[in-house]
Amino acid sequence: MTISSFDDLLQAARAQPEPQRLLFVFAGAELPEDATPEQREGFAAGQGGALVPLMCVDKRPDELTSFAALATESAGFGHDWRIVFAAALPGTARKPPTSEDAEAPLLRMVEAIKRGEISSYIPFDAQGQAVQLG
Repeated sequence: MTISSFDDLLQAARAQPEPQRLLFVFAGAELPEDATPEQREGFAAGQGGALVPLMCVDKRPDELTSFAALATESAGFGHDWRIVFAAALPGTARKPPTSEDAEAPLLRMVEAIKRGEISSYIPFDAQGQAVQLG
């Protein structure tokens, strides 16, 4: 299944044979201090910059009704984010992973994003559409 929107992600997670826990890392963008005038201009127009993880959360698919609900919840933490990266953590023997099970994978996800290693995750924009980065 091609995932082109957040709704596709929810549908795919709910269709898996093992219960899933979805992992999300919300990232903002920063411009390095030594940015060129061209980079500054692009950044002001919403392009470029370095991705910086701001916050993360894990949810069971049944805890999410829509992307709008996740975005509204994230707004309560006071961070302006540009991209949310998503991944899934499968359960075993029909038992869903817990939030405690998700802690280490979420931390690894945050560290990977800091290093720019994002190919294992699905990035979504602020409207819940999957985007290609790079």
